[in-house]
Amino acid sequence: MTSAAPRDYNAEQIQVLEGLDPVRKRPGMYIGTTGPRGLHHLVYEVVDNSIDEALAGFCKNISVTIRKDDSIVVEDDGRGMPVDLHPKLKIPAVEVIHTVLHAGGKFGGGGYKVSGGLHGVGASVVNALSEYMDVEIKRNGKLYKQTYSRGKTTSKLIEIGTSTQTGSKTTFKPDSEIFEEMEFNYSTLEHRLREMAFLNKGIRIMLRDEREDKEKEEVFHYEGGIREYVKHQNKNKEVIHSDIIYFEHKKEEYEVEVAMQYTDRYNELIFSYANNINTIEGGTHMIGFKSALTRVFNDYAKKNNYIKANEEGLAGEDVREGLTAIISVKLTSPQFEGQTKAKLGNSEMRGIVESSTNENLTAFLEENPSQAKDILEKCLGAARAREAARKARELTRRKGILDSLTLPGKLADCSEKDPALSEIYLVEGDSAGGSAKQGRDRKRQAILPLRGKIMNVEKARLDKILNSDEIKNMITAFGCNIGIDFNKDKLRYHKIIIMTDADVDGAHIRTLLLTFFYRYMTPLVENGYVYIAQPPLYKVKKGKHEKYAYSDRELEKVYEEMGGKQGMTLQRYKGLGEMNAEQLWQTTMNYDSRTLIQVTLDDASAADEIFTTLMGDKVPPRKKFIEDNAKYVKNLDI
Repeated sequence: MTSAAPRDYNAEQIQVLEGLDPVRKRPGMYIGTTGPRGLHHLVYEVVDNSIDEALAGFCKNISVTIRKDDSIVVEDDGRGMPVDLHPKLKIPAVEVIHTVLHAGGKFGGGGYKVSGGLHGVGASVVNALSEYMDVEIKRNGKLYKQTYSRGKTTSKLIEIGTSTQTGSKTTFKPDSEIFEEMEFNYSTLEHRLREMAFLNKGIRIMLRDEREDKEKEEVFHYEGGIREYVKHQNKNKEVIHSDIIYFEHKKEEYEVEVAMQYTDRYNELIFSYANNINTIEGGTHMIGFKSALTRVFNDYAKKNNYIKANEEGLAGEDVREGLTAIISVKLTSPQFEGQTKAKLGNSEMRGIVESSTNENLTAFLEENPSQAKDILEKCLGAARAREAARKARELTRRKGILDSLTLPGKLADCSEKDPALSEIYLVEGDSAGGSAKQGRDRKRQAILPLRGKIMNVEKARLDKILNSDEIKNMITAFGCNIGIDFNKDKLRYHKIIIMTDADVDGAHIRTLLLTFFYRYMTPLVENGYVYIAQPPLYKVKKGKHEKYAYSDRELEKVYEEMGGKQGMTLQRYKGLGEMNAEQLWQTTMNYDSRTLIQVTLDDASAADEIFTTLMGDKVPPRKKFIEDNAKYVKNLDI
């Protein structure tokens, strides 16, 4: 695929589509949000340009540096951005790339055969949303430089030296007038850059943090590509078979790569990509893979007498239980669908992926009968559990337990019938539940007290989970059912708020609930319906005046506002039960003054890794996670 990209990448290949003015007025349209996710998106846009050079075969090394002032430097050893004059605009091509929206080598100008940028807005949007941006280019034996600020050019392109190398270097500082937060999160960048290195085998990506007390450097380089991606995702899991199944299929206009391995877990973990874009909504390549997977295992099972001719075959969910798989396709003209533009729509890719999976997976099973046996036994176990879960669901339906008309007795429901206006608090313990019921807004706020810790669903199948009274109460109260029966349209509350104590037990209960939602009610998280309440840590009283603080930093501010610590009494809340109804309403449930943290699912692979680490069977990775993150914990009660 690299042969079709022209070596003479120049100004004629930069095609202009429209101007840049709207970006600063409506940044959310271009980067999704001006919160932390949008801030990090700026880095990805610049890195994507370097990845495109790598896809074209001209770049091997990319470095990303977080500087002390939270500015970013991205450097590569590609061909260097074109510096000759654009034939229509009569300004250097590099200036067109950075000052004109939708200008680049990805729009039919012939610069790239395959490109990874989803919207193609890249460098110009980063310029528009940056306080400053400096670009240096090594090309034609020379070193060039041009500077920009907030979408405008602030200097002409000039020669500042000579160079025997080629490549591009971009330095930018996000604009504080645009972004709510200006601090980059190392682990967020680390996860994305590691993912890019997995998806593009052989590329070397370095991430360096130069900030005080955060100095760190890592290199991501995987000759095994997505095989190593699967190995990484399964590192804290028990695998069913030793070999990672891998195959690739290349033609002039497309590439297909698949890597897969089964574990002893009960959930499936399948990630699909098109031109390095995470197609979180799937698409034709995912459909082709799943279809082939079910057919191949059923054919093999019947041929080798794992399933008799008259028996019901394996369902799709049976052959995907415990599967970790990466599907990566690269194609010349990707068509994306869906609200987030993250669903591949190219119809031809279904047949291509399906036939490739059919052929290669069948070959693996035939050539590795002992591993095939282990996988088939896992699939047959999943089928038996599916039947047990079906019977359990039918039994609970007959008893009315999952019937939305029979709400749990512990639930104090709200009178509002519009889900968009309704919210439910999951409260730790009967004592706090009682205060919450008394202090709530009865019209819009429902309360469901939870007794103790719910089951760890990471270690149980659905048929066992449905035996848990606390879980059944939540399923019934929500009204949307669970697993394959989940129905978002029947959800009774559009805010599901976890309200637990600010101590170790509270954190554990919160993690158990989030694990349950992520594994069995994923759309709740995907659609932003899950929230975490933030009760105060302190109450400060001076005379008749009272104030609450939600962190140590806020406590210091309260002291300043109330004239110092002299004459003050400080109460440290260890549990929600210590607050009466009025205090709980005022601090944690009042729409006007409360703080809620929305739980988002920006990256499924990172989420899976964390939940496996925290709630899985292996102790060493959990211990390491705690050791690595203990320094960030404050107010830990033991």
